[in-house]
Amino acid sequence: MNIKSCEKNEKNVAEIVIEVNKEELESAIVKAYNKSRNSISVPGFRKGKAPRKIIEKMYGDSIFHSDALDILLPSVLKIVAEESELRIVGFPQATDVDFKEGNDGVDITITASVYPEVALGEYKGLSAVKPVADVSDSEIDSEIEGMRLRNARIEKAERPAVNGDIAVIDFEGFIDDEAFDGGKGENYELELGSNTFIPGFEEKIQGMAAGEERDLDLVFPDNYAEELAGKAVVFKVKLHEVKEKILPELDDEFAKDVSEFDTLDEYKADIKENFMKSRQTDADIAFENALMDKLIESLDADIPDAMVEEQMEISMNGFANQISSYGMDPSTYLQMMNVTPEVFRENMRTSSEKQVKIMLALEKVAELEGIEVSDEDIENEYKEGAERYEMEIDKLKDSVSEETLIRDIKIRRAAQVVTDNATAKESTEADDTKAEKPVAKPRKTAAKKPAAKQEPDDSKAEADADEKPEESAAEKPAEAEEPKPKKTTTRKPKSDKPAEDAKE
Repeated sequence: MNIKSCEKNEKNVAEIVIEVNKEELESAIVKAYNKSRNSISVPGFRKGKAPRKIIEKMYGDSIFHSDALDILLPSVLKIVAEESELRIVGFPQATDVDFKEGNDGVDITITASVYPEVALGEYKGLSAVKPVADVSDSEIDSEIEGMRLRNARIEKAERPAVNGDIAVIDFEGFIDDEAFDGGKGENYELELGSNTFIPGFEEKIQGMAAGEERDLDLVFPDNYAEELAGKAVVFKVKLHEVKEKILPELDDEFAKDVSEFDTLDEYKADIKENFMKSRQTDADIAFENALMDKLIESLDADIPDAMVEEQMEISMNGFANQISSYGMDPSTYLQMMNVTPEVFRENMRTSSEKQVKIMLALEKVAELEGIEVSDEDIENEYKEGAERYEMEIDKLKDSVSEETLIRDIKIRRAAQVVTDNATAKESTEADDTKAEKPVAKPRKTAAKKPAAKQEPDDSKAEADADEKPEESAAEKPAEAEEPKPKKTTTRKPKSDKPAEDAKE
């Protein structure tokens, strides 16, 4: 078995012809005959007893060719991988088979996508806008106010309900004087102003006192469930009790209760410091992303479709893991979004193409810079990954190949070369309106933890069930938002758990 010819066509698709000699083909046909002879009927012979030559004479010489080809293919593909000197992308396919007369051998044509040759322009001295990391006093105040709300006492209020109160109500909805399924609730604790129920419901409860009953004339939103959308409804509501939130005093005692600090000023300073760290990280990611956009402008590579398809598959798996981590079924989520998996996957094509271009460009930078990875680098990377993902180092080595680890380290270091030699431009108002804000913390591209089934947080689920009764038809429909692929970044985090995908 040997390579007879190898030609590379456009879009970096190669055709490799493997020549299989007579002896190798004969061996495969014998195996195919032994595998299938018990299922072939030949008059005058019991099943499994008919000689091969009799079967071939009766059904034709090609009767065992298909099974013989299946037997030969693993060896053929091994020859392609080891002796063609091509860097194969995706899965090679047999596209043509030519059996020689008298089973004197066979030529098998394998079509495979290969890594493209890459040319890259200047990668040092690039410039891009880097957002200014800043935190306003109002943001700090908002954070503290949220903490006060979370630590508020709930007390019974002897007054009419106002915005922010918790109203304990019974309600039942009627359309054309007929009650409908899902439109009833008892002793429901509704926080006024939370926008939990359909528009107008919470506003019309404000001003009600304990023991009061009221009819609420409302209209279901047009984007509601089909059987109720746009319909006029009357909700009969009885208010049992009004509860108010008593916020803690904003002083040093409050800071001691909710933090490790002794004074409110120290607590505010810590909030600002944490915000600044996060904003700085976001700014760094945005800057790196903008530089990657500039970098691939000078990329010259004939990228095979298989590379993009492979990245799209990685992105789909990342999406599925992301949704599953929230306790949702990905297919159910897509149904809620009214989009098919095929359409959703196709929508990832543009971002996948960009990710492939960035990877190729950074690999070229690593090559031009002569970036090397030592055995010590690899071992340290595995150790860090094992600690980060809380798994045994041997198991991590089993799930992440050394080759993958080396490539990812080189890509990360190449990105650092580009960033270290770039110029950050001052942000202008026009730039700010165009710049995309980073939507994810920087993530490590290497040594990802293998996807694992996530056990639900039972304590949280039970708490949620205690706090909120079964959803009713009065409740406002949740506006599901499609998870967006995270920004491409090669930055290495300090402690984040992996989002179990190849997501970017």
